[in-house]
Amino acid sequence: MHLQQYCIGLWLALKMATMMTAVTPSVETPAETESVVLLIRRTGSRATPARVRVLQLLRVAPAALTRHEIEQALADQALDRVTLYRVLEWLVESGLAHRSADAQGVFRFSAAAAGEHAAHTHFRCEDCGRVFCLDAAPPAAPNLPEGFSLSRIELDLRGRCAECTGACR
Repeated sequence: MHLQQYCIGLWLALKMATMMTAVTPSVETPAETESVVLLIRRTGSRATPARVRVLQLLRVAPAALTRHEIEQALADQALDRVTLYRVLEWLVESGLAHRSADAQGVFRFSAAAAGEHAAHTHFRCEDCGRVFCLDAAPPAAPNLPEGFSLSRIELDLRGRCAECTGACR
């Protein structure tokens, strides 16, 4: 049993390293940094280095990331765990990021596009647990009973991503 857990852990670590290698190089371009700083300032808040780094990472990530994946990707930038928790909470509260639970109940974070997420579709891979934001609006809202007020529609599609089905190999 311990060997199986070790192998699964090793496999996840390698998969994560591969994903983060693909994400990290393009995080800090001057144009991207300026864009992120402006987005943060439009909320009326300060563009702290931690907020800028985390939002930059979320904007270039190929899929929604867990707190641990974000922490690993930014490990060389001396961002402590408490600050990361606070930044992620602030980004969600300010509407600059989304938080959703994957199939295992682990929160994943993704950047919000300007003015979106009133209606948003996600694809959740049942094998690897990643959550992908799709460019597809959910279906129209059903007729609600009198007195009900709709504030948001979310559609979660579930299945296997291209990597898990072997289509990427």
